[in-house]
Amino acid sequence: MRKTFQDILTGSNVDFPIGAEVVAMRGFPLSPDDGKPTASLNLAMRLLADERISWVSLTDNPGGNPMLPPDAMAMLLNDEYHDNVVLHLTCKDMNRASIESALWRNAAAGTNNILALSGDLPMVGNPKRPTGVFDLDSTSLLALISAMNAGLELPGRGDTMERLPRCSFFAGCTVNPFKRHESELVPQYYKLLRKIGAGAKWVLPQLGYDMRKFAEVQRFMRENACDQPLIGNVYVLNRVVARMFNQGKLPGCAVADALYEQIEKYAAGPDKGKQFFQELAAKQLAVFKGLGFAAGYLGGLARPEGFFAIIELADSFAKDDWREFYKEIQFSFPDEFFYFGEPDDAVPSPDDKQERDHITLLYRISRLVHATAFRKGRGLHPLIVRLVRLFDKENLFCQFLGSACHMIEKDSKHILYGCSDCGDCGLPDTAYLCPMNSCSKNMRNGPCGGSLHGRCEAGDKDCIWAAAYDRLKHFHELDELRDRPLITYDASLKRTSAWKNFYLERDHTKCPGV
Repeated sequence: MRKTFQDILTGSNVDFPIGAEVVAMRGFPLSPDDGKPTASLNLAMRLLADERISWVSLTDNPGGNPMLPPDAMAMLLNDEYHDNVVLHLTCKDMNRASIESALWRNAAAGTNNILALSGDLPMVGNPKRPTGVFDLDSTSLLALISAMNAGLELPGRGDTMERLPRCSFFAGCTVNPFKRHESELVPQYYKLLRKIGAGAKWVLPQLGYDMRKFAEVQRFMRENACDQPLIGNVYVLNRVVARMFNQGKLPGCAVADALYEQIEKYAAGPDKGKQFFQELAAKQLAVFKGLGFAAGYLGGLARPEGFFAIIELADSFAKDDWREFYKEIQFSFPDEFFYFGEPDDAVPSPDDKQERDHITLLYRISRLVHATAFRKGRGLHPLIVRLVRLFDKENLFCQFLGSACHMIEKDSKHILYGCSDCGDCGLPDTAYLCPMNSCSKNMRNGPCGGSLHGRCEAGDKDCIWAAAYDRLKHFHELDELRDRPLITYDASLKRTSAWKNFYLERDHTKCPGV
């Protein structure tokens, strides 16, 4: 009997299983004329029918392009395969209500394996570019999944609470170690810890071609007592995709210049680099197996034969060949930061000038104001709480006073921070950089994986989480970034006074999480 995806990752008697990625399509999964499976669905069916493939992952709109939802494709697969299908679930085009509905739909269908993702910025729509949602991010999505697994509690009649049936989701997460700067990389690892704390049961690093970075994720998890299964991610390149990765056109996917030079050389050959690309992928699988990863994961292929050829090639290597492959496949960016410095390595120091640039006069003043008036139980905070409670009345005078204070707050914060009057202020959580205005995905629990060399995935600004890291590190406060609780924005507070909501404990600082 075929082992389920969960048994494969959590069991001890499976010899390095391999999963396969199938990219969703835009259009019909079945031919409108004769009802036959089209390319993506046919690929998934053929892979699941072969024992060399332990599971199949169905993607959710990679690159932000509109595609057939993965659960719609999964419904067309035989029920016997549902335990070996992983659905990618993203937050980019659904709010939390729609996401919960999607989860209930998947639970009802018996497709319980979920890869929780924030998702790429939507780039292509019909007829124009759509707006991303990002009501939740990957971390708060994992918290929602955990709550549903425990039996989601909802207000019932009167003052009672109703507990819904428990779900059985086996949810995983990603982490992107392929970041050039310290201020980008370390927040990725901090967010990984929050994802695991929110309930991630397995981890899939994002794409890159430096095995030292993959090994670094493994070491980071071990040193932080995280025993979740780690899956090695392999994408089989071709010349076109490698160029896109190298130019940063697909978020979360990195090809350094040194590797791209080799790709251009081999791609000019008679086989257009096919043998080189296959060997690179097979060598990566061998390294993951040698390092002790729980499994390997292959993507970038459109035919089953391509998957099988690479698996067979990886199996043909000698037992200790992976050690040489590990040294061979280390294509890093110039001056790239590594979390763990090897004894013989000259680990680059942080960019001191960039760090100084982020320590602005406004930030210093903001810190002073925060320490004076917004640090709970200290400074003026107790006095202000009493005053706000005193004037929190329904009479005309209190309403006029409240409106005037809100106007002052809104205008001053808009001028200073670009405030969008969300009512549930995240400025203190991101070192006084507004996540609702300055982050393209409104991330409140740490960075997404899409930044490139410190720039936002959208390409129009610096990543605010990298800047926040520099600010907090300068004042020796990185623990605040690492150990903060989960934050979920309360949309009911929009266009109300965030100051008042803070002092009356109506915002996320009173009730963090989902």
